[in-house]
Amino acid sequence: QVQLVESGGGLVQAGGSLRLSCAASGSIFSLNPMGWYRQAPGKQRELVARITSGGSTNYADTVKGRFTISRDNAKNTVYLQMNSLKPEDTALYYCNAVVVTVSKITYNYWGQGTQVTVSS
Repeated sequence: QVQLVESGGGLVQAGGSLRLSCAASGSIFSLNPMGWYRQAPGKQRELVARITSGGSTNYADTVKGRFTISRDNAKNTVYLQMNSLKPEDTALYYCNAVVVTVSKITYNYWGQGTQVTVSS
């Protein structure tokens, strides 16, 4: 059993910043990659940013230069620093991880989601 617990969402004015965190716990052998997705009302879930255990990253074009993903492998935690937020960043943000358990079984796990609302 593995859990992803997110924190850090909230309400912020346009131009502001938020930092999301996602901590993984359980029978984890490896987490690769870890990432953040978001889903706005009426839209499909989309990739925001993703990071491998080696630190390689990729970002959606809409957030490049504004968002930074990072991870602490010792803490099984991934972060998303969001700067220069825009109203169109408003969405439910989900943490995602491809987990290999200690039993060497691979799963795709999702967090419960954390709401980010950017007011204009």
